[in-house]
Amino acid sequence: MKPCANLTFLFKELPFLERFQAAADAGFDAVEILFPYDMPAPEILDRLQLAGLPLALINAPPPNYTGGPRGFAAAPDLTDRFRSDFLRVMRYAKRLKPQHIHIMTGDGEGDAARDTFIANLKWAAAEAPDQSLTIEPLNPTAMPGYFLNDYAQAADILDAVAAPNVGLQYDSFHAQMIHGDAVAVWHDHAPRVRHVQVGDAPDRNTPGNGTVDFPALFAAIRDSRYDGWISGEYNPDKDTESSLGWMSALA
Repeated sequence: MKPCANLTFLFKELPFLERFQAAADAGFDAVEILFPYDMPAPEILDRLQLAGLPLALINAPPPNYTGGPRGFAAAPDLTDRFRSDFLRVMRYAKRLKPQHIHIMTGDGEGDAARDTFIANLKWAAAEAPDQSLTIEPLNPTAMPGYFLNDYAQAADILDAVAAPNVGLQYDSFHAQMIHGDAVAVWHDHAPRVRHVQVGDAPDRNTPGNGTVDFPALFAAIRDSRYDGWISGEYNPDKDTESSLGWMSALA
C-alpha cells in the first residue's frame, strides 16, 4: 500500500512550494493537491520533479473565485460551463500528469441532476480516454446540498456511465460520516475504488483519533489487494510530522 500526502491539508506549517520535499522526506511516495490552479503549472512541476514525486490527484473544476459553486457536474443549466472548464483542467493536467482527476458534482438533487451528472461523466470519459476520472460521495454535514452524498448512489451512477476510465474515490472520513461504518463501506465497494483518502471522523482529524476503525480498515484494504495510493487528507491534531503514525500500517 502506497502512502500519498494531500498537500492542501498536510505540511501547512510550510509555504506551499516547500511541502513537496517535506512529503518526500517524511516517506510519502506521491502527493495530491485539491486545487492547484492558482499557481503556475511549471512551478508545481518543478517541485514535483525535484522531490521525485508523482502527482496522484487533482480536483475539477477549478474553484470559482467569484463566489460560484464548487463543482457543477450535476447542474443541468451549467453543462456548457462544465465542459469548457473540464477542457481547462485537461490543459493543466497535460503538464502535471495527475493519475486521477476527481470530478465534483456541486449541489443538486433529483433525476435531472443525476441525468446531467451521468451525461457529463460520459462526455468527459470520452474526451479524455487515457485519463482516470473519479467520483466521491461527500457527507451532508461537511458539504450540505452536495449532490453525490451516498456510496450506493455512486455505484449506481458508475454502472450507468460504464466507462473504463471512471471509478470510485473512497474517503474514510466521508464514508464514516455518511454510513456510520467506513470498514463496511470498503467491503461493499472496494472493487470500484481507484483512489483512497484517509481522515478520521467526525472532524477529519488524524487517523486513530476518532471513530473510524483504522486497524480494521487497513486490514480490509490490504486483503482486497488494492494497489493504489492511500492519501492522508486530514487536519493534523498538532504538526504534520507527529500525525504520521498511521503510515506504519501501510508498510
